[in-house]
Amino acid sequence: MNAPSLDDLRARAQRWMADDPDPATRDLTRLLLDDPLALASCFGAQLTFGTAGLRGALGPGPNRMNRANVRRVTAGLARYVLEHAPEPTARAVVIGFDGRHGSSTFARDAAEIAGSAGLIVYLYDKVVSTPELAHAVARMYCAAGIMITASHNPPQDNGYKVYWSNGAQIVPPHDAGIAAAIDAVGAGSPTEPQPVDALRAVGCVRPVAPEVRAAYLQAVDALRCYDGPTNLRVVYTAMHGVGRELVEIVLRRHGYDDLHVEPRQGDPDPDFPTVDFPNPEEPGALDLALALASRIDADLIIANDPDADRLAVAVPDGRGGHRALSGNQVGCLLADELLRHGEQGGDRLVATTIVSSGMLRRIAEAYGAAYAETLTGFKWIANRALAHEAQGGRFVMGFEEALGYSVGPVVRDKDGVSAALIFCDLAARCGQSGQSVLERLADLYRAHGLHLSRQKSLTLPGAEGAARIAAAMERLRAAPPTAVGASEVTAVRDYGPGLGELPPSNVLAFDLDDGSRILARPSGTEPKIKFYFELRCAMAPDDDLADAEANAEVRMGHLIDAFMRQVGV
Repeated sequence: MNAPSLDDLRARAQRWMADDPDPATRDLTRLLLDDPLALASCFGAQLTFGTAGLRGALGPGPNRMNRANVRRVTAGLARYVLEHAPEPTARAVVIGFDGRHGSSTFARDAAEIAGSAGLIVYLYDKVVSTPELAHAVARMYCAAGIMITASHNPPQDNGYKVYWSNGAQIVPPHDAGIAAAIDAVGAGSPTEPQPVDALRAVGCVRPVAPEVRAAYLQAVDALRCYDGPTNLRVVYTAMHGVGRELVEIVLRRHGYDDLHVEPRQGDPDPDFPTVDFPNPEEPGALDLALALASRIDADLIIANDPDADRLAVAVPDGRGGHRALSGNQVGCLLADELLRHGEQGGDRLVATTIVSSGMLRRIAEAYGAAYAETLTGFKWIANRALAHEAQGGRFVMGFEEALGYSVGPVVRDKDGVSAALIFCDLAARCGQSGQSVLERLADLYRAHGLHLSRQKSLTLPGAEGAARIAAAMERLRAAPPTAVGASEVTAVRDYGPGLGELPPSNVLAFDLDDGSRILARPSGTEPKIKFYFELRCAMAPDDDLADAEANAEVRMGHLIDAFMRQVGV
């Protein structure tokens, strides 16, 4: 398809201005009319509604997050919900928003469109965490939920996340059905809705009752499997997001009173002034928390991302500093804690994704628990948990390597708040037994093998890059390696046509004879091909953790180099 001409782009921009409800983006569009590159970026494509909803940079045009797009998407979602709202849910939606630029306005726009379409709308009156919103959807028997957030994206971004009535992110067939309903609305803004105050006056827009948060807190309390002393010195950072209030409530009500919030990152700030990228996984993001922990000799550092659905953890390293744990390490430690000390018996399930650590399978086997692997994305873990519970089983926890964890049935998505409480309990238990968290981790490695995970991504933009990515995947499918370095490939799994209960996904996995594995997949949202490496090696009872990890890092380097030479991208 030929790219639109400058005249076409200007015509699109002028039509957009005529329908745009926001004077700020109307004025910005007018300034762009003589800027071909900016016009092409904003008006040459359209943000795609996918299983995570919408996410993109703020600005005018169909390829940006703005009020017109929020109204259009909500009009389509409302139409779909009115036609497909499942029993016994109410014909209602609950809408939350975080502290980013535009979030409260977008939430108000969504409430006006949904309320004017005939839905009952429960609208939060202040910022809320993503897990709290996800919990509210099912708790309030709503047909759907909308969360205005871009999670840990850069400050210039925002997003629109959709939950179905079960409290989980949408999956097929609802994702395609909602997308089709949105397309039917057209590119312009829908009919002018009634103002939110008028909708409130007639009961179409209602507040979220305080009892909903109380129910969430009570459910989180019930997840605990530790009731000993809680005299840890904890440093917490909200990463300029919305998690502080809820985390402080949850921790202090269980005796974690020696809690120190990093003051420069404690409150919502849409500019994220102290970090280059507000993701606790990114280098430097935890620097302020680490410095505070060093000054006060903290026992534990916990960090949320800006919408509090992820959790990062750092622990004393035994040498006077602190080290951050990986998402795989935190997930496996939480699983071991809950399976060992939590409610026993029954058909217990733990779950993770195909690109996360295989150590969870071995932990599950040790405790006689069921284990499941899903495709990448927490929506798949949540729906696997729901299916297990529908058959009489009990979901214990799930995690993905990108710092996402869900404990029990409280939230059908990542929840960095409840995970923070359970990890604090785990660290407190370790302290009471005279053991450090790293010593607990070393015990897991001795029992199940030291599992070291690394990811390597290659960014290949444009049509040429897409062709190179497709060619690399095709080569790996047509002629998979029989060995990688000194390790033999014992199995190749192609998820392309679907594998077992998993839907089709463009992923290849290679199992090695030493228990290690490699996965390859193109990114669904970026011009990247991603490779996931997990090395497994034995750790003897008298092995030092630092030495064992250093030796594993050397082996990992050889493994990555050998495989990347074979890929030939």
